[in-house]
Amino acid sequence: MGKKLISFLISTRFTAILFILFPLSMGIGTFIESYYNTTTAKILIYNAWWFELMMIFFVISFCLNIKRYSLLTFKKWPVLLLHISWILIILGAGITRYIGFEGVMPIRENSSSSKFLSEKTYLTVFVDGEKQGQPIRRSLEDDLLISENTKNYFDWNYDFNGQDFSIEYINFLENVKEDLVEDINGESYLKIVEASDGNRHDHFLKSGQVTSIHNILFALNKDTKGAININYIDGELFINSPFEGNYMTMADQMQGDLIINSNQPLILRSLYNTAGLQFVFPENITKGKFQIVKSADEVTQQDGLFVKISTLGESKIVGLIGGKGIVNQPKKVKVGNLDFSLKYGSLEKSLPFEIKLNDFIAEKYPGTEKSYSSFMSKVTVIDETIFDYDIYMNNILNHKGYRFFQASFDPDEKGTVLSVNHDYFGTLITYIGYFLLYIGLLGIMFFGRTRFKDLSIKLAKLKIKKDALIIFMILFSTFFYAQNDHKHSQSVLNQTDSIILKNPVSVEHAANFGNLVIQDAGGRMKPLNTFASELLRKVSKSDTYKELNANQVLISITKNPLLWYNVPMIYLKRGNDSIRKIAGRNKKEKYASFVDFFDDNGNYKISSQLEESYKASLPNQFQKDFIELDRKINLLFSAFEGKILRIFPIPNHSNNKWVSFSDIQPNDFNGVDSLYVKNVLPLYFGALENDIETGDYNNSKKLLESIKGFQTKYGYEVLPSEDKIKAEIIYNKYDIFKNLYSWYMYIGTLMFVFLIFQIFNENKYIKSLIAISKYSIFGLFILHTCGLIARAYISGHAPWSDAYESMIYVAWATVGMGIAFSRKSNLTIAATSFVASMILMIAHWNWMDPEIANLVPVLDSYWLMIHVSVIVGSYGPFTLGMILGIVSLFLILITNKKNKKKIKINLEELTIINELSLTAGLIMLTIGNFLGGQWANESWGRYWGWDPKETWALISIMIYAFVLHMRIIPGLRGKWMFNLMSIIAFSSIMMTYFGVNFYLTGLHSYASGDKVITPDFVYYSVAFVFLLGFFSYFKHKKYFR
Repeated sequence: MGKKLISFLISTRFTAILFILFPLSMGIGTFIESYYNTTTAKILIYNAWWFELMMIFFVISFCLNIKRYSLLTFKKWPVLLLHISWILIILGAGITRYIGFEGVMPIRENSSSSKFLSEKTYLTVFVDGEKQGQPIRRSLEDDLLISENTKNYFDWNYDFNGQDFSIEYINFLENVKEDLVEDINGESYLKIVEASDGNRHDHFLKSGQVTSIHNILFALNKDTKGAININYIDGELFINSPFEGNYMTMADQMQGDLIINSNQPLILRSLYNTAGLQFVFPENITKGKFQIVKSADEVTQQDGLFVKISTLGESKIVGLIGGKGIVNQPKKVKVGNLDFSLKYGSLEKSLPFEIKLNDFIAEKYPGTEKSYSSFMSKVTVIDETIFDYDIYMNNILNHKGYRFFQASFDPDEKGTVLSVNHDYFGTLITYIGYFLLYIGLLGIMFFGRTRFKDLSIKLAKLKIKKDALIIFMILFSTFFYAQNDHKHSQSVLNQTDSIILKNPVSVEHAANFGNLVIQDAGGRMKPLNTFASELLRKVSKSDTYKELNANQVLISITKNPLLWYNVPMIYLKRGNDSIRKIAGRNKKEKYASFVDFFDDNGNYKISSQLEESYKASLPNQFQKDFIELDRKINLLFSAFEGKILRIFPIPNHSNNKWVSFSDIQPNDFNGVDSLYVKNVLPLYFGALENDIETGDYNNSKKLLESIKGFQTKYGYEVLPSEDKIKAEIIYNKYDIFKNLYSWYMYIGTLMFVFLIFQIFNENKYIKSLIAISKYSIFGLFILHTCGLIARAYISGHAPWSDAYESMIYVAWATVGMGIAFSRKSNLTIAATSFVASMILMIAHWNWMDPEIANLVPVLDSYWLMIHVSVIVGSYGPFTLGMILGIVSLFLILITNKKNKKKIKINLEELTIINELSLTAGLIMLTIGNFLGGQWANESWGRYWGWDPKETWALISIMIYAFVLHMRIIPGLRGKWMFNLMSIIAFSSIMMTYFGVNFYLTGLHSYASGDKVITPDFVYYSVAFVFLLGFFSYFKHKKYFR
């Protein structure tokens, strides 16, 4: 029995089971983390003993495989390095888990510190008593990982000078506070509320005591000189203040004076203002006791731990408040003849040196208040050698084995919060594992005797053996694009529309207007043409309004906004008749006007629907339609207001802020500049009216040039170059990515049709059409590449920093992979072209915003260029593998006795290409994921933190590794199983990309769009794969076994 068990534990079957259970456990863990919290996921999954046991079994399996497959030979060195690297990575993770430690270090400016707070939370107990008349103390301490969502338990049993005592877990509550709970047997308290720092704070004045609040004394029923005395006399409250002040009753806004040293009735729920402090007494004196309770109205960052202390037959339950990054004073309690001091929370640990914060600098994007572009701590390290250093995102301080990262900062920007990490050996061993992993993965593709090299040779032989490439393909696709071209007849075209279209601004002058640079709400500098294009595309789903282009529309709106209130240009989504009913439009009309959504009193007609929609944690489609409509209306209103025209740079502004005509403040501009900004736009639009009549735009053109000169004079530091402005305008004009998806669709589908015809009737005309299609896709790929380059040039960063950009990059990588394999099979380029069209179509759905935006600070790094490009690029090969798997199962499905031989050759070829593609994708995904681990280590101090994005990437790695290793597992070999699994495995990629971004929470929030409901096509896809696999299985069993 023992030998059989050992034999099973070291078998490939058991390893296969691990490859299924381990990613399954991690996947469950990500949902637990999202629904509850990270601590709960760690307790139930990531830190569980059985989860770590699986990793130990993996190490044993890797070691045995080195011997089992004779990897200690020069020809197999890449595979050997892979096995060794995984052993080292798991070993490094173990060292980090059990030996390394981390924490946070808050420091205020001009202060120094050698203390930091541990990341782990601890229960610390001091037991005090006497021995032979001398005081003695016993200290107990242990880290706790507990959650209110799990079954927690601990029971400490110790003795003190021979006397037994125990400390037992009772309960744990998250997000708690110590609050007054009414109790007729309790003390008398009066609640006072103040918000001196902008946040609400509750204080309780105890009867007969004096309390200091921000250095101002308050006394309740205890007359104290210099304090604000409050007394309860004959059932009424009176206030006597040594300071002058005033008050205002909240109910009727009535105001009164607080007379110095005078007894006055205290008015509850009134705002008192005296001695520089504002405060309110919300309720009368209450009798009660302070208890630890759940906080429903605010996030406290503190938890409540309840334990029972027992000794000599006596027991007491003690509640402790604490949490991560918090150190509270010990709570003292006497049980029996022993004194206990207990505290729960982080430990204060010491560094072997000090760090002084000289200055904290938070840089914002131009013109913004809270949109940070970067933040930096300028520190001095005080040690045997004193030196200065700048700590900022992606630039760490490494000193004596301690690594310091810029984690956060105080709201007043006068203090920093540094992340502290001490894990020298864990990081070193893990990095060695990463390095060997990269070399081994690259070696698999280019060196030694590996499966990848063997497949390449086998494919070449198969190519020679074949007389001609025969491709059998049946593709079912459903793509509906319906557009209702209903137009109002000219006879009912309203007068407003006629005025707008009668004398438009010339295209040339409108283009000059579009060249003006504005500063958007996020601080990005862009030409006005970009906003004009976004306005029309988002509001009306069109690039033009009638014969007016985007620039002409915006200049007309800015010049005469009232005319546009009645213009039907807000696109109404098909299917939601409620919106049309509210707007007073019939079911067939596609557009509504701005005024359609306001009643005669100016009330917003959809306000009640919006309130319900925005409150919904997961809005349904009906609610999402109203949210989308609200965004269109607000975007249009921003154009009507003119506030989007932030074209005036404030001279010598510290953050290069630009303002619009309506936002100008009295102190923004002085002298001649003040006169200029207040008059130039009225003068410009006045001159424009005359120029439209005469057709000569010289006067208005000169005024535009003067505005550009003003921008150059005061805003040159943030003003984009002329070349960049022109590039962005061209990019807006052609909107290349929106057009590419239809071009990819048409040409890819045509190429499929030609390939199908080739099966039945191969001739030179079909070959020519296939060649034309193939080179057309090459041309589209070049356009796609140029579009990415243009977007990168305009934005100033790599074009894969948000959901939309990563989608268009995945489409590019998919087509690129198809082109790479096009010499092996024409099917690959046709398939990837079709898939790219689907990806680009999804990228232009409503929940993807194509707007170019500034980077969040953590993405402003060279790691973005490396990590994201590699990991997202891997989705291309995986997508190709998925589509080849579908085609292969279709080939099996249409097999009969007559075509069996031909299909077998094509099936073998496609399966080889599929395996090569999956291998390439796995190599890229693995390298990209662990490069991300290095990025995380350089950004926030840990190379692995079970963030859902990195976890699902690892799940995908393990799933595809399992798929590629099925050939050595009895019962899982065969082309049908491999191709089916290449389709099913792609669901992990979809979850890694879409699912994590839109359903889970984590550090990758910067990649997320709006939360979405699972689209119906997901369920249809599952049904399609099931039916395809089910029916193809019997055909495979009949003809290929």
